[in-house]
Parts: sequence; C-alpha cells; structure tokens
Amino acid sequence: MDKSYILKYLLLFVILQSCIFDFNSDQQIKPNIKFGFDLNNYKVFHDTISPGDSFGEILIKKKISYPQIYKIVQGIKDSFDIRWLTAGKPYTILSTKDSLSQPLYFIYQPNKINYVVIDFSNFDSIIAYNKKKPFKIVRKTTFGSINSSLSETMDQKGLPWELINQLSDIYAWTIDFSRLQQGDRFKIIYNERYIEDTILVGIKSIDAAYFEHNLEELYSFHFITDSLKKTPEFYDEKGNSLQRTFLKSPLRFSNISSRYNLKRRIAYYGNRVKPHKGTDFAAPVGTPIMATADGRVVKSSYTRSNGYYVKIQHNNKYSTQYLHMQKNGRIKKGKYVKQGDVIGKVGMTGNTSGPHVCYRFWRNSRQVDPYKQKLPPGKPVPKKLKNNYEDYILPLIHELDQIK
Repeated sequence: MDKSYILKYLLLFVILQSCIFDFNSDQQIKPNIKFGFDLNNYKVFHDTISPGDSFGEILIKKKISYPQIYKIVQGIKDSFDIRWLTAGKPYTILSTKDSLSQPLYFIYQPNKINYVVIDFSNFDSIIAYNKKKPFKIVRKTTFGSINSSLSETMDQKGLPWELINQLSDIYAWTIDFSRLQQGDRFKIIYNERYIEDTILVGIKSIDAAYFEHNLEELYSFHFITDSLKKTPEFYDEKGNSLQRTFLKSPLRFSNISSRYNLKRRIAYYGNRVKPHKGTDFAAPVGTPIMATADGRVVKSSYTRSNGYYVKIQHNNKYSTQYLHMQKNGRIKKGKYVKQGDVIGKVGMTGNTSGPHVCYRFWRNSRQVDPYKQKLPPGKPVPKKLKNNYEDYILPLIHELDQIK
C-alpha cells in the first residue's frame, strides 16, 4: 500500500479521535451542588420524617448498627439533640456509590433555609454543624383597601400570612383590628427571601408601612436604635414609638362580641342589670391567646363561671385575666411571660354560650375598661439619632406616598 495512503488514514484517525474526545468533554457531568456536597458523588436518599420515626430507626433501615448509632448520638450531643427531629420535615442521606452503599452523612432540614449536617463519614471524628442555603432578598410593595377584615383583604390579594401577622404586630398597640371600617387603607414596603431564585421562603422584614384608619394617617418605620440588640422597633414619622405597654387585643384577629358595660341588661336574667366587667373577643376554638403585656402568671386555674383561666400580674398597678380557655395548653402558674407570648387557647369552658375569650383588666386592684385607660407609650427615637432617623424616613415616606 502506498505510504501516502497510510499517512492519510492515520491523519484521519487522529482527527476523528480528537472530535470524539471533544464531544465527550462537552458531555461531562456538571456538578450538582447541594448542602455543600456534589450529589453526583453519592447515592442520594430523600425522605420525610414520619410520625413516630426516630433517628435510630431511620439509620437502622440503612444498615447502621446500634453501637454505631450510639457512637453517632454521643458524638453530636453537644451540638445537636436528635430529639429536635420533627415529623413532616425532610431529610437526606448521602451514601457511597459502591455496592456497600455505606451511609456517610445525614442532613436534616428544620425549615426551607436552615439545615443540619451530621457527618459520620469518619467514626473517629463525628460532627454536626448548622448551615444556611444561599438566598436573595427581593424588595416589594403592596397596598389594599379593607373590605371586611385585614386578614381577608390581604389573603384575597394573595399576600403571605407571615406578612399579615407582621403588619398586625406593628400596629397591635395603635389599631383595634376588630373595629376596622370598610375603606380603611394600607400600604407596605417589605422584603421577601428566595432560595434558588424562585422559591419563596418567608418575609425578611417590613421596612415601612402606612395605615389609614378612621381618616387618621398612621405611618410606621423600622429603625434600629440599639446596634447590639438589633431588635426590630417601629416609630411614626415624628419618631414616637408605636409600642405601648399593653396590646390592644389578646388575639391577633377577632371581633369584639361584648364590651365592658356596667349597665348591661340580660333577658335571660329577667332583663336585670348584670355588669360585664370584661371585653369579649369571639374566635374559633383553639385560637391562640396572647399575653397583652410582660408579667408573671399568678393564677392558672378553674371556676364554674370563668372556666379555665389565666391571670397575669404586670406590676404593682396593672393585672389582666383571660377566661373560658381550653383546659390543655394553658401556661402554668409562676411563669414569666413577655408581651405577645401565647398563654393558652380559646375555648368554651365555664359560663359561656360560644367560643371566645373574656379579657379583664385591673388597675390598682379595680376592674376597669382597658380601652378608656391612658397607658404609657414606649421610648421614642433617642435624641442623638433623631437627625439620622429623619434622613432615613424621608425617601420611605415619598415611596409610600407613590404607591397606588
């Protein structure tokens, strides 16, 4: 055979091999990074914790022995308590890709952002550590006009319940949400958190809000006055705190079904005057009841008329009481509670014709109408930060005014 032909064939073979190599290189598997691992390197098992599941039972199914499980639990006891595993939450197990399928990592997700990695790939160095998925913040605005209630109006607009709750918390001291009127308006500037660009995982914060109630304009601005605590506090356009000593209501969303009335007449009792020294908030059975102010629980008991109830002493001057609770879930006597803490649930115990909480308010050991008391406000923006605060809220006021 002519040598020139042989050279041509060899050259053609080299070119073809080069093309095949380039094609294969283009088809290389892309990394599949999740939880800080390239999942391509492992056998991946995803599941959800079922009611009654335990950490040990899950690993036993993956052929990890009891002595090994004990060693894992002991190795992580100072950084993660396996009793924190909750039914309904997802988990992932990463194992070797060989025929043994040896489990190496257990990854638990208590929520959409945070996850815990239990690393037992080396039984001489077992560790557990917490991580967060990367997320981005998206700034958004919304507005609305009240039709029936705040929750129904915001729900109809497709707004998340977390945003509804945060807005109600901001105005909990200044607006009685059971007395909203048709035509009241709100505007909100807020921040949402997303993972993987499109998956909403919650509301990060509200930057500013506006509420028009009874023709009164109520602005609120999130401003940090303590750089160490970094607690979210809200102030009006003048720098006055929106927080008060007491919440307007022990329930997030409810209707006042009966007000404080010393001259109330009841047909059932022959139309006689029977004073009502409390304020009734109608709500479904099981609705969480909140402490309206900080204090210590001095009673958590039962009487035939009150049903199951809780009484809180806030200071030497004020105390509050919450009647007709469910038996289970009540806070115990002697506990210290913070404003907004759940102390029980709405029930129908005692002398009641429907599910509600009767909220009673004492001032100087005398029962009074809480809505006729002049209660002390929270602390305003400190004078040294007043100029910074005014500069900060100016563009937010302009932005709120432009939302239509």
